[in-house]
Amino acid sequence: MAIEGVGLIAIGSGLAVGLSALAAGIAEKEIGAAAIGAIAEKEEMFGKGLIFTVIPETLVIFGLVVAILILNLAG
Repeated sequence: MAIEGVGLIAIGSGLAVGLSALAAGIAEKEIGAAAIGAIAEKEEMFGKGLIFTVIPETLVIFGLVVAILILNLAG
């Protein structure tokens, strides 16, 4: 593998983590606002709201896995 390709591999793995984190942040903003509204009306919704708020974080974990795979398969 050429030395010039190393930079593109790093950019690709960085984009995998960065864009997935950005998407998770946008999704969590909307879900968090809805969860707070639901909890304000019914306190029993706290558990469901917490779970729904945590679900977008799996996007970041998937992005991290993809970045690790890119780095491992490239060299």
